[in-house]
Amino acid sequence: MQDNATNYTELLISFPPRPIKSEDDFAKTQAVVDDLLDKRELTEEEADYLNLLGMLIHEYEEQQELVPDIYGVELLKVLIDELTLKQKDLVPIFKTESIVSDVLNGKRKLTVEHIQKLADFFKVSPAVFFPINSSNRDFLEVA
Repeated sequence: MQDNATNYTELLISFPPRPIKSEDDFAKTQAVVDDLLDKRELTEEEADYLNLLGMLIHEYEEQQELVPDIYGVELLKVLIDELTLKQKDLVPIFKTESIVSDVLNGKRKLTVEHIQKLADFFKVSPAVFFPINSSNRDFLEVA
């Protein structure tokens, strides 16, 4: 258990989470998020830290009025509808149409890999796919 606490503490020390007050702060925070999302697998501590940074990005973007009032899977549904996409169009992201369906129907959670691929696909910040009302560990699966 000491190792887990140390790992989380090391993450906090390496880039202390602070409210984002400028584009420069935003860019630095987003770079750390991107680095975490580039990892193939995240530890529980890294997932918690990613969630914390995601909340800071969300708060900043909300103040900037850059992000719509919906997030996570609900936003994904709107994007699919607005861009007249079909579930099969998202197979490159989710690997199978059944996984796309399960995510959209709330039977599966978005993974870190899904969030990164969705952000790249829709050309948006990964933060928009973080559900707004979730506990630290419940919003995504740690692969």
